[in-house]
Amino acid sequence: MHIQEWLETIPAVSVYALVAAVIGLESLGIPLPGEIVLISAALLAAGHDGINPWMVGACASAGAIIGDSIGYAIGRKGGRPLLAKLGGKFPKHFGESQIAMAERSFEKWGMWAVFFGRFVALLRIFAGPLAGVLHMPYWKFLIANVLGGIVWAGGTTAVIYSVGVVAEAWLKRFSYLGLVVAVLIGIASMLIVKNRAKKAAASAAPVPESATAVATD
Repeated sequence: MHIQEWLETIPAVSVYALVAAVIGLESLGIPLPGEIVLISAALLAAGHDGINPWMVGACASAGAIIGDSIGYAIGRKGGRPLLAKLGGKFPKHFGESQIAMAERSFEKWGMWAVFFGRFVALLRIFAGPLAGVLHMPYWKFLIANVLGGIVWAGGTTAVIYSVGVVAEAWLKRFSYLGLVVAVLIGIASMLIVKNRAKKAAASAAPVPESATAVATD
């Protein structure tokens, strides 16, 4: 069953709790489809009078901020052995290459890696624990965590909810054509933000020593 169809079968309070829990666990460092759940809940709010989009955004923001903070505390206490342990359990998410990429982003961008990492699935899982492992000052982490959580969760909810409302109105007038166009606009908006965040993370990657040696020969 599709996530959105499943969400329609549960009470509004449960939807809010589910959004907060899934996003919180993902931010804590557990690979879960937080963004998919958030998008599904926002679309559901657009066509369901019983679901409040403000509550969806607020619960998503709270889950992101609290989850990241718990992940930070766990990472600070567990250190690098924790990353090695997670790498054994989730090699696709916590493998050496993924950890190296995340570390380069943190070394280059510092607290902004936490902020922009919220828009990139891989960094969204890493941000809290890795910031703790690298002993980033908590006040810097907290500022980036709060701002990133609110902008990502609130912005995603607002965009998808607006797309859903527009799609529903267009659907009545232009059948499925309006729905397709509206959804594509929403997806394009999200991809633009993600692409910028990925470019910021990629630009932090150092030049390989072999490439430097070739350039100097």
